[in-house]
Amino acid sequence: MKDREAKQDADEKKTGEDEIIEEASEEISKEEDIEKEVCEEGPEEKETGKEEAESSIADKYEMFYDLHTHTTYSHGKGTVEENVREAFNRNMEFVAISDHGPGHLFYGVNREDFVNMRNDIERMNVKYPKMNIKMSVEANIVKSGNGLDIRPEEFDEFDFVIAGYHYGLFGCSCVRNWLWSKGIKIGEESLRESNTRMVTEALRKNDISILTHPGDKGPFDIRTIAEVCAETDTLMEINTWHGHMTEEEIRTAAQVEDVKFIISSDAHSPGRVGDFKEGLERAIRAGLDVKRIVNIRER
Repeated sequence: MKDREAKQDADEKKTGEDEIIEEASEEISKEEDIEKEVCEEGPEEKETGKEEAESSIADKYEMFYDLHTHTTYSHGKGTVEENVREAFNRNMEFVAISDHGPGHLFYGVNREDFVNMRNDIERMNVKYPKMNIKMSVEANIVKSGNGLDIRPEEFDEFDFVIAGYHYGLFGCSCVRNWLWSKGIKIGEESLRESNTRMVTEALRKNDISILTHPGDKGPFDIRTIAEVCAETDTLMEINTWHGHMTEEEIRTAAQVEDVKFIISSDAHSPGRVGDFKEGLERAIRAGLDVKRIVNIRER
C-alpha cells in the first residue's frame, strides 16, 4: 500500500513538473515571437534615443567598428547590404554580420545559408572597398559537445565566432533560467554555478572572440567569467540592445585587470548598426577606463 501511494505521489509530482516545463516552453516560444516582432519593428525607445542629446562625454568618442549585427538570415529586419550601408554612412572602418547560431529553435540561421551569407559579404567587400566586412555568427552556448551550437569543423566558415547564452535551445537549462527570470529563485545558487560552468567551459573549449551580453537571461558569476575571458583573450560585450552588461556587472568584471571590453549594437534593424552611446555612458557610470573598450576612440 505504501509503495503504491509513494508511486502515486511520484507520478503526480512528475506530472506537475511536466506541466510547468510545458507551460514554460510555450511562454518562452511566445516571448521569442514577441522579441522577433520587436526586432523587426525596432524598439521605440532606441529610435527616439537617437534623437535625444547624448552626454558631453560620450559625444567626444566614436565607435569605429561594430561586430554584432543581425540580418534576415536569422531574425533581423535588414539585409546584409542594408547593414553594411548603415555602417558605411556612419564612417565605420568595418562591420560584421553575426546572425544567430543554427541551434536556436525559433530563429537560428540555416546551415545551408552559410554559403549565401559568405557570397553576400564578399559582394559587399567589392562594392564598399573602403570598408572591411566580416562574416561571423553568434553561436549559442549549451552544455553538450564543444559547448556551442557551432561544430568545431564549422569554425572555418567564419572570420571569427562570437557566442552568448540564449533561451530557445535544448541542453542549456533554458526553462530553469526562464523561471528564474520570472522570480522563481528556488535553487538559484546551483543554477548560477551551472550557468557559470557552462559559459567557462565553452570559452575554454572554443576560440570565441566576444562573449555577448554576459549576465543576460539567468544568474551568472560575472567575476569568474571575467577571469576566464582574460585567460582566453575573449572580449566581454557591453550590449546596447539587452542592457547587459549592467553597470554593476561592468564594475565586477573590470576588477579583473587583463579583461577587455567591446560595445556592440546587437542591431536587429539596419538603423541601429553602430549604436553605442548608451553603452558607453553605462561604462563611464561604472567607472570603466574607456581605453579598455577596444572599438571606441576619441574623435
